[in-house]
Order: sequence, then C-alpha cells, then structure tokens
Amino acid sequence: MTADGDPAPQAGASGRDEGGLSESLADRYSALMSQFVHGVELAAATVFAVLFAIGVVDLILQILEAVRSGGITDPLVVIGFIDTGLLLLIIVEVYQTVLAYVEENDTRRIVQLVIYTGVIAMVRKVIIFRTGEYTTLEDALFAAGSYAIIIFALVSLLFAERAYGGESALLSDG
Repeated sequence: MTADGDPAPQAGASGRDEGGLSESLADRYSALMSQFVHGVELAAATVFAVLFAIGVVDLILQILEAVRSGGITDPLVVIGFIDTGLLLLIIVEVYQTVLAYVEENDTRRIVQLVIYTGVIAMVRKVIIFRTGEYTTLEDALFAAGSYAIIIFALVSLLFAERAYGGESALLSDG
C-alpha cells in the first residue's frame, strides 16, 4: 500500500512497473508521432509556398503574353487573370492555415483563416460564373443561389466572430 492508502503497483516479470513502462512507451510513441506530424505540416507549408511562387511566375508570364499578343483588352482574358490571382490568394490562405497549425496558434485564428479562405474561394467562383457553363437556366440559377447562400453564411460568420469573439487578431494584423 502507498501512503495514501492506494494499493501498490504490481511489478511485472522484468521488475518494472507495467503501468509506468506502458505509459513511457505511449509517451515516446506520442512524441514521435507529434514530431512526424509536425514534419509533414512543414512539408505541406513548403509545398504551398512553392505552388504560390510558381503561380505568381505563371501569372506574370500570362500577362506579358497577353500584352504582347494584344489579348489584354479582352475582358475574358482579364477575368482569367483575376481568377488566377484569387486562386493564388487561396493558396496563401491555405499556407497561412498550415503555418497556424505548425505554430500551434489558437483555434480562433485557424478558424478565421479558414473562413477567409472560403470567402475568397466563393468570390472567385462568383467572378468566373458564366451561365453558359450550365445545361439549363435553372441549373445556373441554382448554382448562383447556392453561391449567394454560402457567401452570406461566410460573411455572417466573420461578422459574428468580430462582434462576439472579442478583439480580433486579424484587425491588429493590418
């Protein structure tokens, strides 16, 4: 018996406390898996940073080609550039979300980043929205209505977070 009246731990065949040995193995395994996940998170952040850099270079090349060929005056070409730019912003937001996980930021910061990523993604969908891409007008109307509902929900989440979440970390960033 221990001093507080609990039964003494039983020793295994090795003479060690089996609960302590098992706990020690679990702690080491947990630490090893945490390091592995941390390494994968860093690798993911690196992939998104490289994708962003490649995307920026590609966008610059596309713009230069459009200027050279005269296609820069075509509104659809310009909308394509905006679409690509917004896609790059989504990549940046995902990169920042991964970094927030790596740096073990608070959940609120991560949720804010995810909401901003969703807003940018939906705005991108609205900007490139073309009714001609749908087989019927009803399909296009359904898609437009769905986009509107999703954007309204995301913006509502942002307003709710700012109103009820206390001082916003994002407000102090800018």
